[in-house]
Amino acid sequence: MISAIAFGCFGLAGVCGVGRLLIGPGLADRVIALDVVLVSLMGAITVHAARSGQSIYLVLLVVLAMVGFTATVAASRFVEDDAGMTQSPNS
Repeated sequence: MISAIAFGCFGLAGVCGVGRLLIGPGLADRVIALDVVLVSLMGAITVHAARSGQSIYLVLLVVLAMVGFTATVAASRFVEDDAGMTQSPNS
């Protein structure tokens, strides 16, 4: 019962993240929305791993966390460099 509620909450968070990903006004908003979707997916995988009792899903979680962190850092550096390019060099 509690796992169904958790799946529902993670699903709702994922849908909200996808909505923000599609309509987000800026690149930074879309990067954060992608993080929300990834964390929701990781939460759902964690609930499934706990419910099924299989530890193989934990390896998948570690890989997803590393990929998500790397993608977020790369995107934030891109956003930071892009913001630096739009400023005038005299200011």
